[in-house]
Amino acid sequence: MKGTPIQSHIFWGAHAPLSTLTGAGLMVVATSHLAFALTLTGALIWVNVLTVVIVSFGKTLLPKKGRELLCVFLACFSGSLYLLLIFFASPFLAMEITFLITLIPLYSTGSGICRRVEGLENEDAILKAFLEALVFGGILIALALIREPLGSGSLSLPGGSQGMVVLGVGGTGAYFPVHIIANASGGLLLLGYGLALFRRRKARSGGEDEQ
Repeated sequence: MKGTPIQSHIFWGAHAPLSTLTGAGLMVVATSHLAFALTLTGALIWVNVLTVVIVSFGKTLLPKKGRELLCVFLACFSGSLYLLLIFFASPFLAMEITFLITLIPLYSTGSGICRRVEGLENEDAILKAFLEALVFGGILIALALIREPLGSGSLSLPGGSQGMVVLGVGGTGAYFPVHIIANASGGLLLLGYGLALFRRRKARSGGEDEQ
C-alpha cells in the first residue's frame, strides 16, 4: 500500500520555513556568520532525518501513545549527538554554536514533522524530512551570504584551529561594511523583508498547503 502523497509545497506550503516564525530565532542568530549557517544546515538535516528514520522504521515497536513526546526526545538526542560530533572535530566551533544547536530540536519538533509524515512510506517520510531541512538550511545560508560580507567584509567557513576560517572579501568604502547588517537588528530587518516578499509571492501564486 502506497503512502499518502506529499501535498504540502516544500517552499510555499503552510509549513514552509517562512510561513511561520518558528525558526525566526535561528534565522536571526545563525546567519551572522556563514560558518554558523553551514553547520546549522547540517544539524537541521541530521536531526530531521535521523528522527524520522527512527520513527518510521520503528513504528511497529514504538508506542502510539505519547508519540509527540517521543519525537521531542529523539530530536534532542539527535541534536546532542551532532553537537558531540562537532566537538570532536572542532571544540571551538562546538562552543560557539552550542546554543544554536539546542534550538534545532525545538524547531524540528515545533514544525510537527513527525506528525506530518505519519501514513507515508518510509522513503517518502525521509525525503520530506530531508527536503524541509534543506530548504530551511538554504534560507539560512542565503541570509548569511548577505549579512556577513556586508556586515563585516568577510566570509567564514567551518574549520581551522579556532573553529572558523575567515576569508576577506574586500570593501574599503566609507560606508563599507554596513555594521547594522551584522547585528541582530540587521537580521530582523532582512527577515522582515524576506517574510514580506514570501507572503506577496505566495499570495500571487495561490500556494496554500492542503495538508
